[in-house]
Amino acid sequence: MRAARLVDWRAPLELVELPSPESAPDGVVLKVLACGVCRSDWHAWTGADPVDLPHVPGHEYCGEVIAVGRDVRRWRVGDRVIAPFILACGRCPECAAGHQTICAEQVVPGFTAPGAFAEEIAVRYADVNLTALPEAIAPDLAAALGCRITTAWHALTGRAALQAGEWLAVFGGGGVGTAALLLGRALGARVVVVDVVADKLDFARTLGADAVVDARAGDAAEMVREVTGGGADLAIEALGVEETTRAAMLSLRKLGRMVQVGMPAGAHREMRLPMDALYGGQLAVYGTRGMPSWRYPSLLSLIEGGHVDLTGLVTRRIALSDVSDELAAFDAPAPPGVAVVTDFLN
Repeated sequence: MRAARLVDWRAPLELVELPSPESAPDGVVLKVLACGVCRSDWHAWTGADPVDLPHVPGHEYCGEVIAVGRDVRRWRVGDRVIAPFILACGRCPECAAGHQTICAEQVVPGFTAPGAFAEEIAVRYADVNLTALPEAIAPDLAAALGCRITTAWHALTGRAALQAGEWLAVFGGGGVGTAALLLGRALGARVVVVDVVADKLDFARTLGADAVVDARAGDAAEMVREVTGGGADLAIEALGVEETTRAAMLSLRKLGRMVQVGMPAGAHREMRLPMDALYGGQLAVYGTRGMPSWRYPSLLSLIEGGHVDLTGLVTRRIALSDVSDELAAFDAPAPPGVAVVTDFLN
């Protein structure tokens, strides 16, 4: 099978022919239909979130089942499925409690196992992780249901309980931030998007943002407080850097909530944060990573019912040979929207 392999930090991915993967007894092999190029992949590419080299990245994918392990009961060859990027074991106490994203036995393709920048991928724990891909959802959009859209959904509804009528401030207008904008609007919130790239702010406006804030123009937190009439009820930090995390906390009204969605990697693993604002404002700060697979039905119901249109999220459909350029683009503010690999032969 054809795959794009990381052989050195920041080096262009090597296009190679690799043996097709075999399914584990509890797993399946998928023909990859689409795979997003995510900022988390960039962390692996730069070595900020190091993986063992050589390695096939790619963690945001959907596919068609082409092989089934002997212990799998729910899936058959030909089924089209969505996979969460965290594959939980389904047996441990955390999984039994519904907290699959903190499963101690989790497998994360693209990081701890070969990923989906390839024609095929092996997926462990298939019965407890995979979700059927509805016919009405195209594979390029479904790929983002493995990471960015589901991460945003869980942050808004599973962690911070966004309510209709609240102000949501999204710091970072990339893929997960744009997903948070669209989902927040669908839930009845008013949304302000903060970024430093004019094209991303314009993109947010076209997708229905109630307001945008250009952080280059001054104090972003103060501007959000002004736009929202006293501060956001909920802030989503979608970059994983100290500057935006501080601003997100300071943008909140008293008793506000913040969810750290952006991955703090490399130099940002440790941050200096305004703990006086946390204390004085009686704020709640949450971390989040992915979404438990049992929460897919609520999100798919919203999409299939026509209550949210996420198709605008995907702005670039690319070939496997283009992945290196998309990863390098994250060194600077990347273009608006999401790039998704749909051509695995070129």
